Amino acid sequence: MSERAKSGPEPTAASSRRRFVKSVAAGSALAAGLPSMLQGAAPGAVRRTLTREHRNRQVPPSDRIGLAVIGAGGMGMADVDTALRIPGVELVAACDIFDGRLDAASERHGDIFTTRDYREVLARDDIDAVIVGTPDHWHQPISVDALRAGKAVYCEKPMVHDIAEGRDLIRAEEESGKVFQVGSQGMSSLGNEKAKELYEAGAIGQLNYAEGFWARNDPIGAWQYPIPAGASEDTVDWKRFLGPAPDRPYDPLRVFRWRNYRDYGTGVAGDLFVHLFSSLHFVVSSNGPTRIQAAGGLRYWKDGREVPDVLLGVFDYPETDTHPGFNLSLRVNFVDGTSGSTYLRLVGSEGAMDVTWTEVILRKNVAVDPMDAFSQEKMAEAAAGEGGLPARVRMLPPAEVRYEVERGYRGAHVDHFFNFFEAIRGGPAALEDAAFGLRAAAPALACNNSYFEDRIVRWDPDAMRLV
Repeated sequence: MSERAKSGPEPTAASSRRRFVKSVAAGSALAAGLPSMLQGAAPGAVRRTLTREHRNRQVPPSDRIGLAVIGAGGMGMADVDTALRIPGVELVAACDIFDGRLDAASERHGDIFTTRDYREVLARDDIDAVIVGTPDHWHQPISVDALRAGKAVYCEKPMVHDIAEGRDLIRAEEESGKVFQVGSQGMSSLGNEKAKELYEAGAIGQLNYAEGFWARNDPIGAWQYPIPAGASEDTVDWKRFLGPAPDRPYDPLRVFRWRNYRDYGTGVAGDLFVHLFSSLHFVVSSNGPTRIQAAGGLRYWKDGREVPDVLLGVFDYPETDTHPGFNLSLRVNFVDGTSGSTYLRLVGSEGAMDVTWTEVILRKNVAVDPMDAFSQEKMAEAAAGEGGLPARVRMLPPAEVRYEVERGYRGAHVDHFFNFFEAIRGGPAALEDAAFGLRAAAPALACNNSYFEDRIVRWDPDAMRLV
């Protein structure tokens, strides 16, 4: 990543408490420099452009990566479309329990192998990597089998359906030596990378609070996905869909709106909180919270679903080498009359950052230096005038810098797949590996435990186990 009108190398991750204290001190220096940078600008605005170096390159035939998708629904095939934008990647096979999706994959991608049984995909020698785009309850079993079969795995989030599944997946990744990456694509975005750089430079001072919000207000956003006209017990492999879930009679709503049901999905926490955890943990180099509590309810989408459409979570993060102790609040609202938004906000002692995958807004609340005699004299004159305020409460207006991605930015999804395939080809290791994935998924899934069991959940993020 590069930034126009910026110089100097990107900082490396903090590795000790001493480094963290130094980064806070650096933030004070940055604060001192901001007012002069803003001179002559419109109120509250300096704009910077974030750029990505050109990543297309020629790939020899020997570097070809044979790809398969397991779970060829909306997200799985969106992943395929993105993956094929990376040079040297070829779709070889598609697997799904609904024949209509297999037919659609063949029509779109030509002569590919299709099957209802994912084990037939894993047995093929011409497949190097698989996308796991299934319902959540199949993420861990298929990922483990794929790694043991010698395939690299791109697994949609959350990595697991149940926290207890994480250990076996981490072990399978370690024992196989194959690349495993979770699909929280914001991890690889220009926005997250810039936020991490600013945080490590001490731009907001000492972190003390963070919050995240994800809002939607439409049927598709609330998972009322359409039921295909051709879906029936003949065209849907119901038993294979159920897999490890409890047996029950065929129900197309459970197949095509599976997120609404706890046997197969993980609710709004597993779908959306996990994105926010992934970004936060990446930006501040955190392993996660130790105390988790959730509240919410089913307020509007009363369509037979078993999970809330409004959920709030509160989390305690302990002090570590890379961040002080702080608190986090997360919210998801599927009944948001403002038509929806999403952001992650980090609040520190000297400023705050609003972070999305394409933008970072840094705001600094910089007090007048008490040693600045000229400023103190001007403030005293203003206070002495009619309607003047005491000097002690007068401050400079918040300094704001907006970092926005360049026009034509290909997006976090492309960046994430680029990083995945580079790791397969021997480049930098995947950052969102199984351990990272569990540390993002576990506090999200613990919100469900807290909500449904009406209790506080305690989690050890270092040992990765419930306490």
